[in-house]
Amino acid sequence: MGLYRRDKIYWITITQDGRRTQISTDTDNRKLAERIYAKILIEMQEGKYFQNALARTKTFDEMMTRYFVECTNKQSTILRKQGALTHLREMFSSRTISEITPESIIDYKLKRKGEKAADSTVLNEIRLLSNTFNTAIKTWRWCKENPVSQVKLGLKAGKIDRWLTPEEETKLLEASEGKMKGQLSDIIVIGLNTGMSQEEIINLKWKNIDLVRKTITTTREKTGNTRTIPINQTSLAVLKGMTQVKSISGYVFFNGANKMIDRWNLKSKFNEAVKESGIEKFRFHDLRHSFATRLAQSGVDIYMISKLLGHKDVTTTQRYAHHYPESLRSSVELLDSATILLQSKIILNADSK
Repeated sequence: MGLYRRDKIYWITITQDGRRTQISTDTDNRKLAERIYAKILIEMQEGKYFQNALARTKTFDEMMTRYFVECTNKQSTILRKQGALTHLREMFSSRTISEITPESIIDYKLKRKGEKAADSTVLNEIRLLSNTFNTAIKTWRWCKENPVSQVKLGLKAGKIDRWLTPEEETKLLEASEGKMKGQLSDIIVIGLNTGMSQEEIINLKWKNIDLVRKTITTTREKTGNTRTIPINQTSLAVLKGMTQVKSISGYVFFNGANKMIDRWNLKSKFNEAVKESGIEKFRFHDLRHSFATRLAQSGVDIYMISKLLGHKDVTTTQRYAHHYPESLRSSVELLDSATILLQSKIILNADSK
């Protein structure tokens, strides 16, 4: 074993179990080469060096490509993760797995925060990296450690509770008129009155709608849950008005080619309408939040809201519970009447004596 110089670059030669390996330190700095050499010696003593040999040959790009092929089969999930992958590639592309260290994870977090990315966004990106590393460890045996697990990120994924006021709804609908060949305003109304997700709305077909029974049957790819949603009069009026012009594809909402509308185009046009309306910080998914919040404020119990949203567990719906107590105020105020009645009886009993 030893450190030597070849063509100005320092190399390391190591032998273990009869296996002789030559490794370039990729540096002409003697002190840095000695530190690399010392690190390798420690890894050899701990039995980790040859265990991590594959991690020094496999790249970040290879790892992510295989993960998307083998572990991500839902189209909606792929589209959602592509954005995260784009940002991760900016820092880690072309690096080997072994070169992605806890320190580089921290650098990535600081870089994204410097770009004003929200905590929840950065967390989702780093979670994708972490999940991929876990697969590389457990399934492919490419490496032994997940660098993300060694980092305290200090990020909070706060849930956003944003719903539309009646005044904001009016402004948004006015701003959406005419967009997407007049379909955007109808999409917003359906979202506000059914609680359907963007995925459910763009995948909605007429065969899933029963205008007589006033129901919509839908399946969310995210959960695999199929549920039947009752249609209120507002949604019914919109849907009946659309029956005069149907696409041959069967989709309720469709593009110029009579196919399913593109989710990114919908997002773009929706954000455009939000900006024009003057409403601040309102996302498409907040239509679903508005649906749930309005139900809670009207006194609908959390269990019923959970069923309408298609949540597997009512605890997921508890975020709307803080709207519910105020809607139950009239029930609590019944106690005032009971107290007054009791006091009257006490007074009457006292007078009779």
